[in-house]
Amino acid sequence: FFSKIIVFTFCDLSLAAQKALEYLDRLKNVPLNIAITGESGSGKSTLVNGAAPTGAVETTMEPTEYIHPQYPNVKIWDLPGVGTTKFTADKYLEHVGFEKYDFFIIVSCDRFRENDAKLAKEIQKMKKKFYFVRSKIDNSIRDEKDGDPELNEVNLLELIRDNCSKGNHCFKLGFESPKVFLVSSLKLHLYEFEDLWKTLDKELPTHQRNVMLLALPNISADVIEQKKQALEDRIKWYTLASAAGAVVPVTGFSDAFDMALLLEFATECKRSLGLMPESLQNLSNVSSIPLEDLKAEIKSSLGTDQLNTTVMIKVLSKAANYITSAAAELEASPISVFGIVLAMTSSSVTTYTALKYILTSLTQDAQQIFMKALKLCTSV
Repeated sequence: FFSKIIVFTFCDLSLAAQKALEYLDRLKNVPLNIAITGESGSGKSTLVNGAAPTGAVETTMEPTEYIHPQYPNVKIWDLPGVGTTKFTADKYLEHVGFEKYDFFIIVSCDRFRENDAKLAKEIQKMKKKFYFVRSKIDNSIRDEKDGDPELNEVNLLELIRDNCSKGNHCFKLGFESPKVFLVSSLKLHLYEFEDLWKTLDKELPTHQRNVMLLALPNISADVIEQKKQALEDRIKWYTLASAAGAVVPVTGFSDAFDMALLLEFATECKRSLGLMPESLQNLSNVSSIPLEDLKAEIKSSLGTDQLNTTVMIKVLSKAANYITSAAAELEASPISVFGIVLAMTSSSVTTYTALKYILTSLTQDAQQIFMKALKLCTSV
């Protein structure tokens, strides 16, 4: 694909811009469908990001779709617990339409039962991935410590893991029992949600992995850095589009086009790095940290101001101070297309520098907010 783009830059520069933007659009719209299933009261509805209704009785008898509030291509499906339906494990998968899901999360708030193991076996037969998640782990630790305040938390977690796997139904069905991830849906930065993410990071196809990464809440400083790297990989495509658009013989087109690119990229960065107003409000709700305290950690105007043309003009003026170093970086790039970009237009260097500035500034804001939330949560 990249070699085709280089050909386009010589033959039709406006088409090159179009192809680069089409590729970016495809990256942003890779579909990801996650199925979450578990018995009544297992905590799966909370794991579905708080969107689904919760209660003491089973509220999901048919697959229910919940669309990620900021990434409509990411869909989480709340499935009925296999034990709450009249279907056997194999018929259950037909009933819920197993083929549409990219992987399954099987949730329990105590121990995994024979129905869970049978379902995992059938999912395995269908060549799909599944993961066991023991939910409400914070409640379990609190309850145990109420009885014995001196309990060691590490040892307690091992006891909980052993208890929720008791019975070894997976071994009885002829396959090795997989790892059980201990998770608190309301405190994803604690316990083993990050281990679950690392497993998905290794096992998901690259494009789906990046989609899930950018849609994840900021559960660790490492995840924020991974997000930065994923977004940085897109900068070359925005730069190529800018360079190609610069030669369109329409007065003012190049400036307006670049401004639109910068606004789009800055919005994408704020969305994935958890800096949109709704993301900050959610973090405030979960962490009990006042929203204004979180906002106080944001140092860049990109993070605090509403994104518009005026803000982008300020970004471009700051980027101009780093033009020389940016040009040297592009020339040193092993990807030869950047040499073509530089030959076509110097404005692409300004755009490239502005894109890097946007990403660096917003990543620093995200890290500051995460550290603030982490410090207060661990001190409670």
